[in-house]
Amino acid sequence: MILSLYPEPASMSTLVEPCPHLTYLRHCLNLAKLSPPRPALFRAGAVLISRKLVRGTNNELYNDDRFLSSGHTMELVKRPHAEQACLSNYAAVHGVPDNEVGDVLPSESDRSLVIRSFTMAKYISLAISAAALAQAVSLEDVCTSAYAKAAIPSTGLAQGVVTNPSSVTAAPVYNESTAGSNYYPAGTYNYCNITMTYSHAGKDDEVLLQFWMPTPDDFQNRWLSTGGFGFAINVATNVPAGLPYGAVAGRTDGGFGSFDTQFSSVYPLVNGTANYDALYMFGYQAHHEMSSIGKAFTKNFFNMTDKLYSYYQGCSEGGREGWSQLQRFPEEWSGAVIGAPAIRYGQQQVNHLVPQVVEQTLGYYPPNCELSELVTQIIDGCDALDGRKDGVISRTDLCKLNFDLKSTIGKPYSCAASTSMGVSTPAQNGTITAEGVRVAQTILDGLKDSEGRQAYFWYQIGSEFTDAETSYDATTKTYGIDISELGGEWVTHGLQLLDLDNLSNLDNVTYDVLRDWMLEGLQRYEDVLQTTWPDLSRFQAAGGKVIHYHGESDNSIPASSSIRYFESVRNTMFPNSTYTYDESIKAINEFYRLYLVPGASHCNTNSLQPNGPYPQDSLGDLMRWVEKGVDPVTLNGTVLSGDYAGQHQNICSWPLRPLWKNNGTTLECVEDKASIQTFFYELDAYNITIY
Repeated sequence: MILSLYPEPASMSTLVEPCPHLTYLRHCLNLAKLSPPRPALFRAGAVLISRKLVRGTNNELYNDDRFLSSGHTMELVKRPHAEQACLSNYAAVHGVPDNEVGDVLPSESDRSLVIRSFTMAKYISLAISAAALAQAVSLEDVCTSAYAKAAIPSTGLAQGVVTNPSSVTAAPVYNESTAGSNYYPAGTYNYCNITMTYSHAGKDDEVLLQFWMPTPDDFQNRWLSTGGFGFAINVATNVPAGLPYGAVAGRTDGGFGSFDTQFSSVYPLVNGTANYDALYMFGYQAHHEMSSIGKAFTKNFFNMTDKLYSYYQGCSEGGREGWSQLQRFPEEWSGAVIGAPAIRYGQQQVNHLVPQVVEQTLGYYPPNCELSELVTQIIDGCDALDGRKDGVISRTDLCKLNFDLKSTIGKPYSCAASTSMGVSTPAQNGTITAEGVRVAQTILDGLKDSEGRQAYFWYQIGSEFTDAETSYDATTKTYGIDISELGGEWVTHGLQLLDLDNLSNLDNVTYDVLRDWMLEGLQRYEDVLQTTWPDLSRFQAAGGKVIHYHGESDNSIPASSSIRYFESVRNTMFPNSTYTYDESIKAINEFYRLYLVPGASHCNTNSLQPNGPYPQDSLGDLMRWVEKGVDPVTLNGTVLSGDYAGQHQNICSWPLRPLWKNNGTTLECVEDKASIQTFFYELDAYNITIY
C-alpha cells in the first residue's frame, strides 16, 4: 500500500473540491489522529493502514507526536483491494493487492507516482466506493462520537436544515433484550445508540433525533422511520423495530423540547396564538427532515454505495404521520406499514366526544358494567357468524346485519368494586336496560346532526365503548359524564386555542355543535393534519408499496375510516368510468393493500377477543413485497395471547372477508359484496367531498 502524507496539489484540489466526499475524508484522517492505537478507517475510500507511522513531512499539518512518532502500531482491518483509492486534503491511498504492509512515500518527488497511478476521474469514482470496508469493521470501531460526527451529512438536505455535529453522542449497547411488541418479535441485539440535533436557518430552535444503528454485520441496507401515538410524535418502544430486520430506526422530538414532550404541550403557543412552527413539524415536516437526515447519515455511517431501502412503520397518530410522508414525499419511500391511521383529523378527534353528548342528550349515563356486559353479549352472539366459535368477531359486517341489541335487555351484569386513578367505584349489579341499549345503538349509528344527516361514523359493533365510560359521583351516588381527554383537549387546544387540558363541561354541546367542530377542524387544518390526499400516483410510479391494516374491533379510530380512505384512493386512481370494480381492486392491490384484523383493538390485541391474530411481522411482509416481489395476498398474523397463542392465522386483504370452513379448521377469504356495504357511509352533513 502506498501512503502519501502531504497537502494535495492545487490542481487536484480545484478538480475535486466540489465533491462532497472530500470534506468527509478530511474528517476521517482527523479520526485517525485522535486515537492512535485504533485502526484508522477511511470510510469513503480505501483503508488507510500502516503498521508503522512516521513523522509527516509537514509538521504544521501533523504536529501530534502521539500520532506521528515512530513505533506506533495499528491493526490491519482489511487487505486493500486492487485500484482502490481515496483523496483528502492530506492523503491519497493507493491499494495494492496481496500487500498488507503499507509504505510511506518518503519524499515530495514520490507524489507524482501516486498521481500518475490513476486518472483524476478514477480517483473521484474510487473515493465514493468502499462497500468492502463496511463489512470489515465492528460495532466498537464505528460506535464513537468522532466516527458518527464524520458521518453527519452536510449537503443534500432540505433547504434551511442545519446539522450540528458537535451535538452527536454515540453509545454501543450489547446484548440488549427486547420483549417484542405488536410490531416486531422479541430478540437480543447489539446496536449503536446515536443522538444528534439540528436546527433551521434563521430560527432559534433545536430538533432532537435518535437512531439505533445495527452492527455492520447485521445491517441489511434498510432505513426505518417510526411514528407516534395520540399527541406524541414518537414512541420510544417503536425504535427497536428496526433491529430484527437489520434496519436503522429513527425517531424525532419534532423540536418540542424532548422526546417526552407532546404536541399538545407546545400548541397553542399561548392563549389565542397558534404555534405554527410546531403544527407543521407535527403535521409532516419533522418526519420528512428526520428521514432525510437519517438516510443520508446511514449511507455515510455504513459506507453505502448501493441501494438503501427506505421504510416507515407507525400506528394511530403514527399511521397518520406515515400517510403524510407517502402523500407529500412519495419518491422517498420504498414502502410503509400503516396501522389504524388518525387521518381525517378534524372529524377524528371530535368523534371522541360523541358518546358523552349522546348520553347527555338522551339523559342516561349507564354504569360502565352495563356497557361491558353489552359488549360481552355482542361478542357471544356474533362469534360463530364467521364459521368458528373462538371468541372472536371476524365478521362485524354480519354482526351488524344480524344481531339485535334489544335482545340483550334484561341480561344481568355484575362487577366488583374498583379504584382507578384515585377514584373509587362501588360494586355494580343490575340488568341491561332499554335506556342503555338506546344509548349504545345511537352511538353505533355514528354522529348525525339535528336533521338526521350523517356527520361521521362509529366503531364496529363488538368494540368496547371506551369513550362512553361514565364517572361515579360518591356524593350523589350517581353516574355522570366523563369527558374524553383526547376529544376535549383537541377542542381547547386546536379549535379554541386555549392552554387547557380538557373541556370543563359539555353544556350546550349538541350533535350540531359536534358537526360544526368537525367542519371547523377540517377547514383550519386541512392542509396539515387531515392527511387524506387520495391521489397516490407518484408513490405508485416510484415503485412504493403500502400495507395498511386496521383492527376490526378498534375502539378509538373507526375501521370504516381506513376503508373510506382506501376506497377514495381506488375511486380517484382507478375510477368506475374506466375500470370495473374487480379490475380496480386488482390494480390498486399492485401497490396498496388494506387488511382488517379480526378482533383486534386499537393498534393492539384485544383482551375481550384474545384469540384473534395480529400482524406482528407486517414489516417483514412489506420488505418481502418490496425487495423480493412476494405479494402479500394475505397478511401473516400471529395469535399473541389467549388459548390459541402462537398460532398462525392469515388476515384477508380487503374487500375479501374471512370465513372459516370445515368445522372451523380452514380459513378462506371470500367475496361478500352485500355485507361490506355496512362499512360505507354517506357523509351528507357536508357539502364537500370527505375523502
